[in-house]
This record gives sequence, C-alpha cells and structure tokens, in this order.
Amino acid sequence: MHYSKSNAFFYVKFVCISPKTNRLNVRYFRKNITFNQKNKCNFKLNEDLQSMKKILLFFLMTTSVLFSQNSASTCEILFKINRLIQTEHIRPKPVDDSLSIFVFDNLINELDPSRNIFFKTEYDELSKKYRLSLDDMIMEGDCNFVDDISNKYKDGLRRTKAVLEKIQVGTIDYTKKDTIRFYKKSFPFYLKKEDLEKVWLKKLRYQILDDMAETSDNLDSIKANFKSIELVSRTTILTNEICRFNTLLETNTKLEEKVYNFFCTYFDPHTAYFSDDSKSSFVASLSKEHLSLGMTVNLNEKNEIIIDEIDPNGPAFKTGQIKKGDQIVSISNHKDTLQVSCSSLESISTMILSESNKSITLTLKRNSGKNFDVYIEKQVMKDEENSVFSFIVGKESKIGYIKIPSFYADLDGNSRKGCADDVAREVIKLDRDNIKGLVIDLIDNGGGSMEEAIKLAGMFVDYGPLSIVVDNKQGTSVINDPYRGMIYKGPIVVLVNSNTASASEFFSSILQDYNRALILGSTTLGKATMQTILSLDEEKNTDFLKITINKFYRVTGKSHQYVGVIPDAIVPEFYEGVYQKESDFPTAIKNDSIQPFLKYKPFVKRPLIDKLAKNSMARLADNYFFNDVKKINLKIDQLVNTPKSEIPMTIDAVFNQKKVVNSLWKEINTFNDENNPLDVYNSTVNQFLLGVYPTEKTINQYQIDNLKTNPYLNEAVNIITEFNASK
Repeated sequence: MHYSKSNAFFYVKFVCISPKTNRLNVRYFRKNITFNQKNKCNFKLNEDLQSMKKILLFFLMTTSVLFSQNSASTCEILFKINRLIQTEHIRPKPVDDSLSIFVFDNLINELDPSRNIFFKTEYDELSKKYRLSLDDMIMEGDCNFVDDISNKYKDGLRRTKAVLEKIQVGTIDYTKKDTIRFYKKSFPFYLKKEDLEKVWLKKLRYQILDDMAETSDNLDSIKANFKSIELVSRTTILTNEICRFNTLLETNTKLEEKVYNFFCTYFDPHTAYFSDDSKSSFVASLSKEHLSLGMTVNLNEKNEIIIDEIDPNGPAFKTGQIKKGDQIVSISNHKDTLQVSCSSLESISTMILSESNKSITLTLKRNSGKNFDVYIEKQVMKDEENSVFSFIVGKESKIGYIKIPSFYADLDGNSRKGCADDVAREVIKLDRDNIKGLVIDLIDNGGGSMEEAIKLAGMFVDYGPLSIVVDNKQGTSVINDPYRGMIYKGPIVVLVNSNTASASEFFSSILQDYNRALILGSTTLGKATMQTILSLDEEKNTDFLKITINKFYRVTGKSHQYVGVIPDAIVPEFYEGVYQKESDFPTAIKNDSIQPFLKYKPFVKRPLIDKLAKNSMARLADNYFFNDVKKINLKIDQLVNTPKSEIPMTIDAVFNQKKVVNSLWKEINTFNDENNPLDVYNSTVNQFLLGVYPTEKTINQYQIDNLKTNPYLNEAVNIITEFNASK
C-alpha cells in the first residue's frame, strides 16, 4: 500500500500553511507525529491492604530493577554505536558537550515541538540535569535519563489530557479578543502551570475556527450557522486530540530509539540506528518487489484515508470485500491497533509497510454505513511506481524517454531485476524503433543502490574512471567503468530536481563530467556520501547501524556534497524554497575538493553542451509556464518563509487566511501546460507486451497522460531536436 502522487502535494500544501516548527494548527500537523505501539499492561491489586502493600513493594522493587536493566541496555547499544562510528565513520567526532546539547535539544523538540506539554520549570530542571551531561552519563554507563525524561513527558501528557477533557465539557468564548502568530523557528519553553488551560484554549480555538473555515466557501453561511458548525468542529477536534493523547499514553514511545538516532545524526544526517524490523523495511524499500496489500490510498478533504485504487492482482482485491472509496477507520497488525483519526500518517504507513507485519486487518466504512473488518495477507508484488518504464515522444522527433524512480537493487543477486538491467532492457526496446535521442528522468529520484548507479553510468560512458572514493583514513580508490563500450550512443538529456539525490546525483554528475548528457532542471539535493549497514552485534543481529563510510568525488576532483549537482540548463520548479537540501541539515558534511589526478575522455566538446544550454535558457526566458512557476514560488515563499504578523482569532480573519492558502493551492494544483500536448506513445515491444498483460494498460495510460503535459520533457525534446538539426 502506498500514498498516491496527489498525496505528496497534499502534504506540501499543509507545510505551506504553517511551517513544521510551529504546530499550533494540529488539524494539519497531527498527521506528522510518530506513535509507537505496545500492548497495554493492567495491574490488578488485591483489595486487602496487606496484600496491596506486598504487591506495591514488589512492583516498586521490580520497577527499579527494570529501569536499571533498561538503562544498562540503552547504554550498551550506544556504546556499540559509538564504537562503530569512531572506527568506521568518514568523519568521527568526540563524544563531548556538543553531542550532549545536540541529543538533548533534538529529543526535547521531538517530544514537545509546540511547547505545550512541558512546563518551563520542568524543562529548566531537565536542561540543568542533562543538557551538558548526557555525554558523560552515556560513557559512564548511566542512561537513566531516558526513563526520567519519559516519566516527565508522560506526566505532561496526563495533565494535558485532563485539561482537554475539562474543555470538552465546557464552552469556548469566541467573543474574547485575542490574536495568534505562527513562527517558522522553534521558540523557548514558556509554559507555566497556571497558564496550561489558557494556552490550550487558544490553540483549540484556532483549530476549531480553522476547521469551520473549511466547511464552506461562503463566510456569511458559516456565520449564519456558527453554533451548529462550531459544535461539530469542536467535538471532532477535541475527540481527536484526546484520542491522540490516549494513544501516546498507552503506547511505548521508544524513547531509546530516538536517543540512538539523535546520537547518530550528530555525526551526519544519514547515519542512523535500525532495529531488525526497520532494517528489513529499509532494505525492502530498495527493491521494486516487496510485500504489499495491492492498493493505493488518498486523503479526502476531511483528512480521512480513502482507498483510491485496488490492484486486481493483489491481495486486497482477492478478499472480495474491499471497494474503491472505502474509508479506513483503523489498522491492526494483531498486536496493536491504530485509530486513523488520531494517528499520524507516518505511524499508519510504518504499520502497513513493515516487513514484519505480514498480515493486516483493516476496519473499513462504506457510504457512512457500519464498520466492518477485512483480514489481508500481504503478497510479494511489483511496485509500479518504483519501476523503470519508457515511452517514445513524437512521431517525427522520435525521442526516447526513460523514467528511473529510484536505483532499486536485485537483492537476491541472481534475478537481474535491478534498476540498471531494467534500464538496459528499455533502451534496447527503444533503439529497435530507431529513436533519435534519449531523455533520462531522475526527477524525485532519491537514490538507492550505488552498485546500480555505477553499472548504469558505465552503460552510457565508453570507458574510463567514474568517481574517486575517499575513506576515513583519507585513502583514495577509483571506481572505473565496469563495461567497455556504450549501450546507446545518441544524444541524452537528464532531468533532475531538488529531490534528485545520492545515487541519482552520482549518475548525473558522471554523465555531466563526460559531456555525455546535458543536465536540465534545478540544483539537486547535495549528497555525495555512501552508507553501509553494519550489525552492532553479529551474534544477536537485532540492532544495526546505517553508517556513512565514504565520500565521493567527481573525476574532476570536485564534489557535489552539500552544494548539489548544478544543471547545465537551470529551470524553476515548484516549492524551490520549501524543499529540504543537504545544506539545511546542521550536521551535514561540508563541501570540499581534492587535487584532480585522473585522465578521461569527454564524449563531446564542452562548448557544444554550453551552447545548447544557453539556447535552452533563452527559449525558456519567455516561457509562460516557467515564468508562472516563479511567480507562484514567490507566493509560496511569502507564505512559508516570511515572518507572519499576528492575526485576530475571529472566523473572519481565519476564513480570509484560509482563502489565501486555498487559492494558492488551487493555483498550484490546476496549473499545467496543456497548450502544447506532446505525442507520447509506447515502443513497438511495449505495445505488444500490453496485449499480453492487459492489466498494465491502466497505469500505462496514466503515465502517458502525465507526460503529455510535462514541460520539462517538452524542453528536453527541444534540446535534442536542436542538437540533431545542427549535425
């Protein structure tokens, strides 16, 4: 199961509404809070006082022992993580006060991003005890701070829940004058005991008004029916908030894993702790085939998760009980159950995608009817959105197009199902139709297997070195082209954007340095490091570390680490000021270069690439689509990055704010380039295969329709057409 493409835009929409460092608008951000489930434990005490004392004494004693054991176990894992980092990491750092501050600050921010759980006095106490001491405590084997922080957090959750329950049975005064302001950056802890109810009343008042503003495009209608609309919104929001707090209280937040990961990310953003389950899920994500329910979901205007598409070859379809449009009410892995209305998309996705959850029970609702349960056993399926596909553009221009969504790997090592082999097959299919150029689309390709990227780069470069690898001892090694010759010798344009990362940056930078392709798009993410997964204990094999072990340099001696691959022809993209780049991570490894020492032979002379890029940018200077993208980006930037003034807590002000945001969202969502539709069609071989596998026709047509109005592809075709005309 996965979220459809439209859901990605849905998420960005709400990021634009209020930056993620300000969580006042929980209606939008409750979906981004992680929950971790465990079974409830109920203690029954005998009514006899003496018996109660014995049980209580036993409980206190065993609890103390358990805390001690937990502390030792936590520190043991941190020891093992640190030992591996100090010996294997590309840039090890000492465990000192700087690490302590980083781990403490990130942990507290994770638990209380909106500063409405911990009192200022509690934060000050914790900060005094731990902010500069975690490094010493960890090295001394004392990790009791995890239990201490967790207990205080649970205390904060319980008292906040009590306040919410009090507010639930009362009323909210909307006539009282008040204002609210959103902050992009985190702010200091300020909450006082006597202000807890006041702070939450203000937060809830805004959420309710915000929810009411969504009910109609007519402000007068909302005002005329204020009482009835307010009652529905207040009931929904308070019920969901209380449910959220119950979930947090009833589940194990796995604070230890958060500590492990913040310890890791102190060294760089891509070093991370994996449990056995999270490691399995991560490895599975590198494949185009994995356990799946065989369906896609979407979010509707009420923030409900709705089944969008059902694969007729998948297990969801085979139950015979699930229909498109069904609402998912809850999800169970037969150990834990998540209520969708008060759980995060992240926690829901984790439960469904986890490789250890081989079966799932969905509680569904159809057409506002009664809830019903459906048990589904996952099966291994091909992920169509993570698989290479190809088309041809133009009957006369005949430009081949290949989409590479990720550098997925053949995990078995013997089935030739990796990304590079799949691309080779598509190139051969296209070449049989005598294509005159090739567009390789790496937009939103977040990377994957470096081995696949090396193999793929070697297919398009005749021979020579591909990259220089540096380890933590400053030793260098050269990655050479594994293949002699090229699978395709015609002109190539590679499409990239801000989400093009890691292995896809590696591939595109090689083709750029060899003048083998013109790179078109926007500057990429900026990751030029390699990670591997190591076991913390090879005997247990239950805890793992994804650790950064190498840095990559281009054959020129330069690196795109931190700065990204800069395209030859730069074009704007939506959300340029919103996408997170490598340079936005505070612990990212900075850019540097090494003395070039490699010899390599470029495919064509650089002036030819520069001329094509210059002509492309001149062509796009007056392009209405890209000029409008720039204008919309300015509006997005003003909404997200410009400091906000206070707005009154009235339905008028909130409605007008919502109107501005919805107008921008509508402008983005309906924006396309339909004036010049491209002629996109299947290669002869793929057309034949569609006749053999007719179930593939739906997604095939969906892909064609999307490409017909793709302005980036349109310009790539223009570049190749210009090149061919100049020969």
